[in-house]
Amino acid sequence: MIVLRNARLIDGNGGEPVPDATVQIADGKIAYAGPASGAPKVDDAQDAVAVDLQGDTVCPGFFDVHVHLSLPGTKGSPIMAAMVPPSYRYFQLIDRLKATLEAGVTTVRDLMGVDVGVRDAVAHGLVEGPRLLVADRMLSQTGGHADFHAPSGVDGTGIIGGSLVDTPDEARVRARELLREGVDVIKVASSGGVSSPSDDPDWLGAREELVSALVEEAANYGGRPVAAHAIGLAGITAAVKAGVRSIEHGYALTDELRKEMVERGQFLVPTLLETLHPDTATPQAVAKSTKWHEIAQASIRASVEAGIKIAVGTDAGLVPDHGTNLQEIGLLVKHGGMTPMQAIVAGTRTSAELCGVDDTLGTLEAGKTADVVVVKGDPSIDANLVGDNENILLVLKEGKAKSNRGGFAL
Repeated sequence: MIVLRNARLIDGNGGEPVPDATVQIADGKIAYAGPASGAPKVDDAQDAVAVDLQGDTVCPGFFDVHVHLSLPGTKGSPIMAAMVPPSYRYFQLIDRLKATLEAGVTTVRDLMGVDVGVRDAVAHGLVEGPRLLVADRMLSQTGGHADFHAPSGVDGTGIIGGSLVDTPDEARVRARELLREGVDVIKVASSGGVSSPSDDPDWLGAREELVSALVEEAANYGGRPVAAHAIGLAGITAAVKAGVRSIEHGYALTDELRKEMVERGQFLVPTLLETLHPDTATPQAVAKSTKWHEIAQASIRASVEAGIKIAVGTDAGLVPDHGTNLQEIGLLVKHGGMTPMQAIVAGTRTSAELCGVDDTLGTLEAGKTADVVVVKGDPSIDANLVGDNENILLVLKEGKAKSNRGGFAL
């Protein structure tokens, strides 16, 4: 048993922090999380390790529900993936997984680029990293956001992680193939994109009937969700009306569509941290990025005020570096008008709900998996604290220490 005491507790449910709290962890589960005065007595025979947190804060393990572990962030260009064998790219994942976990992110949803083998390797302990949910491929029509044919004739579609489908029937077959492989989520691009060479975010990508086919197949084959890359209005409209579970980006949302998303119970993943770096992107992509992220920052507050369920995702790897994920929490406060506590809930309980794992993760409650992050200071007052990795003092995944910057005796 591990007993974290003399702590401030943020349990992920959105209530006021609990001062002088205790968290008890046994066999990888939360045994107790609450006021120290109510903590069960620990029997000497339980061989407990007591850790004095000296007033720092215990939070649930955080989520990033939109990452690309196969991509290098600012530390390289996606084109380099074409210059090395696939086996080399798997070894590149090791540091990216480690950096993400040590930043306090214990669960990620990878929406293009890594397959179920990477997910299972982490789950089986072959490599350290956050728990993974994977899409493997992103689907779009020819010339859409998943199409990385360059004017030179070089085709990077498969290397990047794209898959092209041009009819609802083709989409059904591809979805069934991915679901047969065991993916956790289907990713589709219903709008054009910033980084793709042949389209624009304003353009309609996968049409509503194609997205609807994917939603139907995913629901019928194991109840899997569909996540839609949707930046411009046409693409957002198609995805919302087709019934996807989450809108990724959603910058051009209208009040009418916000209302519809609330009625449908759909989630928004705004990816505010994602701004293309001029040293690792084409000038055309940087220009698109600048335009659309100004729209994103102006749009997110209205989405929060409309009551849409907001989850935390960053596009880490495409633009942000792996390990910078929790800077998104502060941006939800700065641009979205959330309170720090609301932003923390977005990165814990709401993200767990989006991923369908809120029965075991996302909050610190008895019986749930002991994914725990100790943060220096009080992030319920200053949400930016969690975005500075020096403040992430301890990361426990399933009750086991994965990072211990605080030097605690465990």
